[in-house]
Amino acid sequence: MGFISLISIWIIPCFILMIMIAASIRKLPAYDLFVEGGKEGVKTAVSLLPFLVGMITAISILRSSGALDAFVQLLSPVLAFIGFPAEVLPLALIRPISGTAALGMTTEIIATYGPDSFIGLLASVMQGSTDTTLYVLTIYFGAIGIKKTRYALQVGLIADLFAILVAVFLVTMMFG
Repeated sequence: MGFISLISIWIIPCFILMIMIAASIRKLPAYDLFVEGGKEGVKTAVSLLPFLVGMITAISILRSSGALDAFVQLLSPVLAFIGFPAEVLPLALIRPISGTAALGMTTEIIATYGPDSFIGLLASVMQGSTDTTLYVLTIYFGAIGIKKTRYALQVGLIADLFAILVAVFLVTMMFG
């Protein structure tokens, strides 16, 4: 058994043991604190449900209405001119909104074009280098009551755009 495998087996039990030892030293009621944290976690999960339902509904409507496909078709000539494959544009648009929807799109792209194709490699790099900006703002900021997200939204979307452009550049340089 390798060293990394050994660490992966023992890391969580050792971490729990360290927490229990620290609680004992400080004379804290570890189990009661654990239960209290669980209650707070359930409350947070329940408060996130409306945000999740709204995002899932919006993404489903966008995909099933054909609006996303129409938008991609509209931009195809411009994308071809700049060397951006139109096949990955839906991924670039959905990734800031939902990681799960983006993962589904990446899986479809890889199944259609293959994992070693330029489009498959680009989709993989985009999936790994961008973030779910709108999801993070909606869910996490909404859960703690932050209403003013203007600068966070701008910075997050600019970072996503930069990551997409760098992904296209690097995949083109390395595999194109």
